[in-house]
Amino acid sequence: MSSSPQPLLSRPCGPLKGIITPPGDKSISHRAVMLGGIAEGETTVTGLLEGEDVLCTVAALRAVGAEIKKTGAGTWHIKGGGLEALHASAGALDMGNSGTAARLLIGLLSGQPFTSTFTGDASLCKRPMERIMTPLKQMGATFESTNGRLPLKVTGAAKPKPISYRLPVASAQVKSAILLAGLSAEGITTVIEPAPTRDHSENMLRYFGAHIEIKKTPDGEVIALTGQPQLKGRVIKVPADPSSAAFPLVAALLHPGSQVMLKNVGLNPRRAGLIETLLEMGANIAFANKRDENGEPVADLVIESSKLKGVTVPAARVPSMIDEYPVLAVAATCARGTTKMLGLAELRVKESDRLALMAEGLKRCGVKVEIEGDDLIVHGTGKPPPGGALIGTAMDHRIAMSFLVLGSVAVKPVRIDDGSFITTSFPGFVEVMSGLGMAIAPDPA
Repeated sequence: MSSSPQPLLSRPCGPLKGIITPPGDKSISHRAVMLGGIAEGETTVTGLLEGEDVLCTVAALRAVGAEIKKTGAGTWHIKGGGLEALHASAGALDMGNSGTAARLLIGLLSGQPFTSTFTGDASLCKRPMERIMTPLKQMGATFESTNGRLPLKVTGAAKPKPISYRLPVASAQVKSAILLAGLSAEGITTVIEPAPTRDHSENMLRYFGAHIEIKKTPDGEVIALTGQPQLKGRVIKVPADPSSAAFPLVAALLHPGSQVMLKNVGLNPRRAGLIETLLEMGANIAFANKRDENGEPVADLVIESSKLKGVTVPAARVPSMIDEYPVLAVAATCARGTTKMLGLAELRVKESDRLALMAEGLKRCGVKVEIEGDDLIVHGTGKPPPGGALIGTAMDHRIAMSFLVLGSVAVKPVRIDDGSFITTSFPGFVEVMSGLGMAIAPDPA
């Protein structure tokens, strides 16, 4: 785990050139470890993201009974014994900075007849868990917590009840927590989501052998899982994470003369909001070697620098790009005209209040920006922003990476107070981006 702060300085640089494979998809990596750990038999995972968030999931699954070994770079071997082989851990399960790991594992263990204690770092312990506790209580789990936050104890139901639950707010994490708890229930667990969210859980559950039916209705999408399936170990190739690819993607677009290829990027339609938005802004992005792996669409992205224009991003696009708004805001600072990003309430409860942090950081860098309700409005000039600021990251890896990208295109260097948390999702970020041509170094100030 990260301990001491790592201040970083990002200086203006020239064109970016090169071919890289971004880190493995964090969402898919979490789910691969969890489902491999509860499937019967052996699962082999290649391309696993070996960042701190996923390693917390690995440690937790080991603690509750799965055998997990690293056998090579990004290659992991998992041996599970089925849901009934899980047992209580000897100590608390530390989720580090990962809201995904915490919420999904709380869901999974809510269907197990023992007590588990969850904790995390200071940032994670501020994030709300009531949104998953409410439906999981209906399924029979009981909780002990302070104000619905970590640390918390969950005692799973001996006989979980299948429920039908309509999500108050579209959330892939809440949906996944309910479905994972539903694996232990006898009967059909149903989740109704008001707007489509990332469907990696449904894809992977189906890939491991679960029976899932999905129907579109006037009230939203209905996902029905038949409980107590016999999951079987599988071979999984984890594609590169589109949320991590977003940083070299945007950086390449903003530096004149850049040519960059990002290999093996996952293009799940429910994760493609950023690419859709950038194309609307005039981005030059081509797709090569399109293919399908584990039920997920994948391609290589070929990016050339582009002159972007401001656009309005509808609120309906939020679920498909929830993690990419910080770096989109950076792209908007260099675009010609105003970019309006609508309906960003969910950004207030991520690793930080990303909406407020981005607006404040952009203002410090000389960008004209406003928050109107839950909308972020960035006035681009078509020119590099002034920069020259010190940015407080609030332990948020995506805020840190976004402002390092901004520093590379600004007139003056940008400093961030702590880059240590970048390893949660993008191990080796500084080295990878420096290899493309960015100038990032420890901040001597």
